[in-house]
Amino acid sequence: MLARLGLRLRVFLLFAGLGAGAVAVLSLGLVFAYQRFAAPEALNAFVQAGIVGALGGLGLITWVWFLFDVNVARPIDLLAGALRARAHTDIDAGLDQTSVRYLGDLGPAASAAAARLSETRNALAEAVASETTRLANEKTRLEALLSDVSVGVVLCSGAHQLVFYNGTAADMMGAEPGRATGLDRRLFDHLREGPVLHAYARLLAAADSDAASDLLCSTVDGVRLLAARMRLLPDGGGEPGYVLTLSDVTADLAATARREALLAEVFDRIRRPAANLHMLLAALPDATGLPPRLEGALLAESAALTVAVNDLGQRHEETRGDSGRLTLTRASDLFDGLRARLGTRIAAGRGQALRFAEPPPLLLRCNGFEVVALLGILARNLDETGAGPLAIRLVEDGADALLRLEWQGEPLPLGRLENWLEGAVDPSMPEITGRSVLLSHATEVWPETTDAAAGKTRVDTQAICLAVRVARQTGPRPEPVARAVVYDFDLLGKERSADIAETPLAELTYVVFDTETTGLLPDRGDEIVQIAAVRIVNGRMIEGEVFDTLVNPGRQIPAASTGVHGITTAMVQGAPTPAEAVRAFHKFAEGAVLVAHNAPFDMAFLRRLETASGRRFDNPTLDTVLLSAVIFGQHEVHSLDALTHRLGITIPEEARHTAIGDTVATARAFLKLLPMLQGRGLGSFGALLSEVRRHGRLLKDLN
Repeated sequence: MLARLGLRLRVFLLFAGLGAGAVAVLSLGLVFAYQRFAAPEALNAFVQAGIVGALGGLGLITWVWFLFDVNVARPIDLLAGALRARAHTDIDAGLDQTSVRYLGDLGPAASAAAARLSETRNALAEAVASETTRLANEKTRLEALLSDVSVGVVLCSGAHQLVFYNGTAADMMGAEPGRATGLDRRLFDHLREGPVLHAYARLLAAADSDAASDLLCSTVDGVRLLAARMRLLPDGGGEPGYVLTLSDVTADLAATARREALLAEVFDRIRRPAANLHMLLAALPDATGLPPRLEGALLAESAALTVAVNDLGQRHEETRGDSGRLTLTRASDLFDGLRARLGTRIAAGRGQALRFAEPPPLLLRCNGFEVVALLGILARNLDETGAGPLAIRLVEDGADALLRLEWQGEPLPLGRLENWLEGAVDPSMPEITGRSVLLSHATEVWPETTDAAAGKTRVDTQAICLAVRVARQTGPRPEPVARAVVYDFDLLGKERSADIAETPLAELTYVVFDTETTGLLPDRGDEIVQIAAVRIVNGRMIEGEVFDTLVNPGRQIPAASTGVHGITTAMVQGAPTPAEAVRAFHKFAEGAVLVAHNAPFDMAFLRRLETASGRRFDNPTLDTVLLSAVIFGQHEVHSLDALTHRLGITIPEEARHTAIGDTVATARAFLKLLPMLQGRGLGSFGALLSEVRRHGRLLKDLN
């Protein structure tokens, strides 16, 4: 109840209660005194004294209340209102000190707080405006980049609604009349949904944030065939969105098919005339009148022509399956594509379903679109003949594999299969026939009958077999490689200073690194076993620019050293030699300031390898041990553990004493030390270098 009342009202009630209490106490005192006096004639005197005392006390309390209200309660209310106004609006005017002159330090303190609030708000507004401008500029640059790339980029929500697309994607996808490309429209207004939905389901099932799925899809009108790659976006709750990169392969596939067909025709048309020419020259009578040398030369050249044509034709046949467009495809992914395509194909016939046997874990070298399209047209044709039920399975066949389209019933005449192969596998691409698919894969297709087991009702299993010439067992999916889009558009306006001493610390590029070794004595044969490094550009660590490699020291790694960093001799087998690793690291650190914790130790190992690697480490170097001494004083502990603890940086236990773990920890500590150094007036590299030289004694003590 009282919390809802204003301050001045509560003060008034306080003084009113005080007045009532004073009157009550005065009255009780007079009553007690009258009873002790026991003189009735004095009653009037006691009453008059009580009235005078009560009125005087109430008057005094009222006067004190008025003074308190005017000089304390009311100014506090005014001060609270002024502070509230400044907290919620952009008022920058200072507080009126006249009204709060009797509040002691409260007025100046409130005025200082209001001024600080105003400064903070203005600084925040400037920072927000600056960051907004920067983000707007980056948005503009990214839009320019994405609009100018030759691949289509599409961003969709989990409900397959368009969230972003570039001009290239709009051109590739096209649109039916009345369905112009637009945000919040369904992707499937432009692309056939089967392959996209299956790829999306595969990525959801993989539960791998960095997994990608390649797919082939076509526009809804079937005019264009698009090769696409799908990646899920970071989960923001609900069904994750995804990004599609698109490239139009319609012309490429058609051109490849035409080129293959042309080459095959060339060899077929030349091979027979070349052989006939050689035979005719050999059959000429002796009385032709040709000089013997000329006749011999003609026979030799015709024979060479025949051999060359046959050899080139054979080599062409052997390399058809080595086309760069034949990539390794997981059998499971191929079957997903078959399910997406063949389900709709069969529905166009008699409506029967296909049964898919679980494929073995194989990698097949093939063009997924062409194989899926070929099996699709064969399945549809079989469905129209009344064969069924149909099943598709993949079986290993030595070093190869067989795709089998199976049914039970009457066999398929070879002539009918040959006729089917002459037709296009996709109506939108008449250049690609079943025959051209076989030629591009250097394979063949044939009908096959498997007799039923004896003693049972005889129902033969029929099959159309497609050989895939390259196949191998798959292992587990490799761990994903961290991806990052690496950019910093602020570098576009960055001015380069030739004098590093005058360069501000925030404008330098740093490479923070760490090494793990076989021991502590490089001059006695100890070697590097791991090097890790990260880059810092424009005051931030670039996550996508990381150097991390094991190194084979060419000797046994002592058990004591393994106990520290966990690297064994077996782990470095096949790793680069120290000289190779140092050359690669030198390239990574080119043009940057090197930063390390206890840098002389790591630099001693690098410089010992300068001759062997042919690289010289003349980079400027900073040591976070000395930087810690500059900030916290020489008498503090400056180990990496102590420094990171002091700066609130946590090093996971599993990453401690690993090159990459210590490198990241050192980089984070360095980024926190930079503003502290600048706050001490050490804004340039030269000023910092002069300061750290005074603390060089620390390094002698550490080493």
